[in-house]
Amino acid sequence: MSKITINIDGKEVETQEGEFILNAARANDIFIPAICYLTRCSPTLACRICLVEADGKQVYACNAKSKDGMNITTTTENIEKERRAIMEVYDVNHPLQCGVCDQSGECELQNYTLEMGVDAQSYSVKDVDRSSHDWGHLHYDPGLCIVCERCATACKDMIGDNSLKTIPRGADALEAEFKDTMPKDAYAMWNKLNKSVIGLTNGTDVLDCTSCGECAAVCPVGALVDTHFMYKSNAWELSQVPATCGHCSAGCQISYDVKHTSVNDDTDKIYRVMNEWNYVSLCGAGRYGFDYENRVEAKDETAFASAIEAFKKADTIEFTSTITNEEAYVLQTLKEKHGYKLVNSEAKSFQTFLRNYSEISGTMLYGNDLKATHNSNFVISLGTALKSDNPNARYALNNSMTVNKGAGLYFHPLQDPIIEGLGKSIITVKHAPLQEEAALYLILDLFADKEKLPKKVVEYLESFHSEKTITVEETIKETIVEIVKEMKVNEETGEEEEVEVEKSKIVPKKVSKEVQVDDNRLLEILGADDGFMDALNKNLSKKDTFAMVVGADLYNHPNAKNIARLVGLVEKCSDIELTMIPPLTNSLGVALICELDDEKGAYSVGYNTKGDFTLSALGNGDLDMPAINQQEGTLTSINKRVNPTNAALAYKGYELNDIANELGMNSENVIDYTASLPTAVGFNTVAFDNLPNHYENDGTEVRGYLLENVKIKRSTNQNVEPFSEDKLEGTLIYLANPVRQFTDFTNKTTNLDEIAGLYMSEEFLSQSELNEGDSVRVKSNSGEIIVNIVSDNKIAGDIAVLPTFDSKINSEALFSGYRFATASIEKV
Repeated sequence: MSKITINIDGKEVETQEGEFILNAARANDIFIPAICYLTRCSPTLACRICLVEADGKQVYACNAKSKDGMNITTTTENIEKERRAIMEVYDVNHPLQCGVCDQSGECELQNYTLEMGVDAQSYSVKDVDRSSHDWGHLHYDPGLCIVCERCATACKDMIGDNSLKTIPRGADALEAEFKDTMPKDAYAMWNKLNKSVIGLTNGTDVLDCTSCGECAAVCPVGALVDTHFMYKSNAWELSQVPATCGHCSAGCQISYDVKHTSVNDDTDKIYRVMNEWNYVSLCGAGRYGFDYENRVEAKDETAFASAIEAFKKADTIEFTSTITNEEAYVLQTLKEKHGYKLVNSEAKSFQTFLRNYSEISGTMLYGNDLKATHNSNFVISLGTALKSDNPNARYALNNSMTVNKGAGLYFHPLQDPIIEGLGKSIITVKHAPLQEEAALYLILDLFADKEKLPKKVVEYLESFHSEKTITVEETIKETIVEIVKEMKVNEETGEEEEVEVEKSKIVPKKVSKEVQVDDNRLLEILGADDGFMDALNKNLSKKDTFAMVVGADLYNHPNAKNIARLVGLVEKCSDIELTMIPPLTNSLGVALICELDDEKGAYSVGYNTKGDFTLSALGNGDLDMPAINQQEGTLTSINKRVNPTNAALAYKGYELNDIANELGMNSENVIDYTASLPTAVGFNTVAFDNLPNHYENDGTEVRGYLLENVKIKRSTNQNVEPFSEDKLEGTLIYLANPVRQFTDFTNKTTNLDEIAGLYMSEEFLSQSELNEGDSVRVKSNSGEIIVNIVSDNKIAGDIAVLPTFDSKINSEALFSGYRFATASIEKV
């Protein structure tokens, strides 16, 4: 889109051609009131108070598009009259319970009522039953609802659950006189408000969604509230602590809302998590999984002395990636000083994958991020259970499809009803495990510029193509000539006589014919159905921006090196913008900072994982450590952004920095190392206290800084290996978490109460002799465990899923790195 200039209230504003007037105004700090509109979503015209005058015509700023030279006036006498009338209507029958309403103090209805100067009421209408609904983690009060539809819009356009919609309220019709006596827009809005209320799309009163809570976050009034927060605090009592979510690699911006625990206990407590919902969406783990802190009241000097002795004895430090960049820097420095092996299996596989990818790409990091995915109109996902590995990647895919009218390709062995439910324009390919290489070759075949590909790769792709003859039926139009007898007047005699006349008619006729078509054996190998190419060509129509997201299925694949090079070729030789999902919270930061080892030595110290001596923020080790919500530091996100996070709660015990100082390092605070993070891999020399953490009005992310994507010398050999047609068959298990769970930290929280076990689809269970709750022995070539069965309607098909968020199950024991395995499942 081209840049244009428009004029708003006498101010020259530069924007994109076709941008909504409201967005252009917001980006330039010009206020236009609006209740229903959300920046990343489709306009609904539910509130109508964003009325403006554009080139002399009254329009709605949320859906009127900017044109070059347009002259816009945000306020006129008539517009002010309409806006005031609309706010009066919103206030009709709205309960006056501000003193106890959870939204009071941050309520947009309060704000706009005051902004529009509503100090009298001109209208009245008979009230209706407004009984509230308990939807589990959400509470809905129709009496407070203004039917702005932000909740339903966010659910559809941001999240993709499509769980909410407007339903009939059951109210009496408005009296006819109102239509003639009220301003037009106020009447239209009131008529809709009177008729409608928010309900569930499944037709029941039981909410079935991925439980992200985004609908409650965007609610401008107190109609939708997180159940755990109801009547817990007034908004003005809470202190906001800006932070970064510590659960997955999305690195979402959050604020912890904190105040004292009670009148008798002045200890700080997190009451809720908030987000800048116009610019970033949270999953349920980010929103509800906040109370995972490690409460320690004093320093345990005996345990600390034992920890120092353990470090002096150890040759290995084992750790997970739920740590900050600064802690990773400390571990790497200790390795360099004392020769420790650093063992972190998930970060190591990701680090190796990045290095193999770099040989083809010539860059240390993948080229793009989730914003590129969000802004594209065709998205490919491969090697990741998208909805649970990184929910924001799923949101970006959904946003591309709903707001950008995009389409997508989803390759994965596990059938996912959540992804399939995003819309008809997503094509899912349920391939066998181990066939990810074949999928990448298909992507190269379909999207790569063959002129840029190595010659051997082109020849290999051509080997999968052949012509085959198929018989097709086609309808043709055939002209049939019939000779009929008719009575006609003889011109010579003037008498009627019977004569033969030729008459033709066009009739449809089905014929069979043989045609030559391209037979792509890659489609057969991947199990794509016969209509794949037709559906793909239809979905590719008018698509011009392409993105691909890849994930952890690929990093531990038996042929991960070849896959990494194939991924590099896709990015290098096509128009597809690439994003990789780091496996855990700070796997990218760890992979860049630490030189990781493959195997541990004789004696290990474990950090947030089991070692011979264990340091743990979970409170289950030999020496306590602070959790991420008790620390200052930085985290490196999937978007290659180094984001700051602040301590929401105090920690009174020892920290890793204390141990480091005993072992020869010297720093008062661990954040003193923020400016020392290695520039050779893209970090900046910026002090922690100088890192910003906010968004601008136009959506620009001003958080921390972006990593520099360091150039790497490309390998002279750009070829890749042929793929094996081996595939896993039999009873399959998959190592992945349910929605809202990531690690033992999310498992520890109060509001995330998923049960750990062997997750099976309702379809899988119905075809077996097993039932939910049964105890089963799951046995693979790598090991065996005993777990209970959990029925999960968020998966489909015949692959069972084992989670990692509960380390007591030890699911990893059944896998040899790759996330899929064959196993037997027997009732105990």
